Amino acid sequence: MGMSAIVPTRYWHRLEDGRVQCDVCPRACKMHAGQRGLCFVRANENDQVVLTTYGRSSGYCIDPIEKKPLNHFLPGTPVLSFGTAGCNLACKFCQNWDISKSREIDTLADAASPEKIARVAQQLGCRSVAFTYNDPVVFMEYAIDTAIACHERGVRAVAVTAGYICPEPRTELYRHMDAANVDLKAFTEEFYWKVTGSHLQPVLDTLVYLKRETKVWFEITTLLIPGENDGDAELEALTQWIMENLGPDVPLHFTAFHPDWRMLDHPATPPATLTRARGIALKNGLHYCYTGNVHDERGGSTYCHRCGTKLIGRDWYVMTHWALTDDGRCGNCGAPCAGVFEGRPGRWGARRVPVRLADYAA
Repeated sequence: MGMSAIVPTRYWHRLEDGRVQCDVCPRACKMHAGQRGLCFVRANENDQVVLTTYGRSSGYCIDPIEKKPLNHFLPGTPVLSFGTAGCNLACKFCQNWDISKSREIDTLADAASPEKIARVAQQLGCRSVAFTYNDPVVFMEYAIDTAIACHERGVRAVAVTAGYICPEPRTELYRHMDAANVDLKAFTEEFYWKVTGSHLQPVLDTLVYLKRETKVWFEITTLLIPGENDGDAELEALTQWIMENLGPDVPLHFTAFHPDWRMLDHPATPPATLTRARGIALKNGLHYCYTGNVHDERGGSTYCHRCGTKLIGRDWYVMTHWALTDDGRCGNCGAPCAGVFEGRPGRWGARRVPVRLADYAA
């Protein structure tokens, strides 16, 4: 390959006691020589903070873009998805914990340069590449280089993230992203601290930044966990905050929890909880709210906010209906539908296709 997995990084500074502090995310990990941050992929080597997983991936997959989930960004098109190891959150309900908490480099089976990822994505007909499974915040140098290579080939870049990042690196990361899905894991500081080991405000700051300072198309996902973050009062507060700070056009996805990792004592989210949450969001003025991880065609489809016409029908990840005009308006009343659309939708469907980059020429 001729590509080093260890690269220097920019966002850190030395402390008076000889340690170095990472400044990428609000954790501000302080590391002695040879130590790693909580994310496990940023480390103190030779008195500087390095990224140890550059060019290494936990595997590639072609997904429908709707799986990210993004419902208003190039609907129906395939996206080449990949992640690395490590994460800067410590969620007790992590759905990708085998990757995000991996301390074994052998899970990083498939090495590839940014240029190769971009080329293979283009060859496979993927309209975008998504940095997902774990959080691109912890491998931002690799994600940014890959986004730059993708843009040179007309492929878009998508960040799937918890939004837990400091202001300066945030600006650099999103300068290179076309779309994002941000996890808003709850709307209380208590949940963030108790369940994810992080804080709510930096995530809200990221959402406001994306809306006010960038042209990145973004959508929000909240995983509803029974008894933890699914109460009416919290859902009222969350959806009102989105309406007041981000406006009505940012799509919101309420997704179903499945007992995983350390939260095996919590039941799966009942579909009625997702429907109730969606009702609260719509009542508070949001134009687009979806239910996810469940079989719910009404909750998965897009409707005109003005006349109620079904614009995009979805059954899981399969598109069943399309009534948008070529310029992204309601075919019935002409109201614009917020998003990034291109005339006709893609036809990828629900397929999930694993890809080995090693099978492609260097």
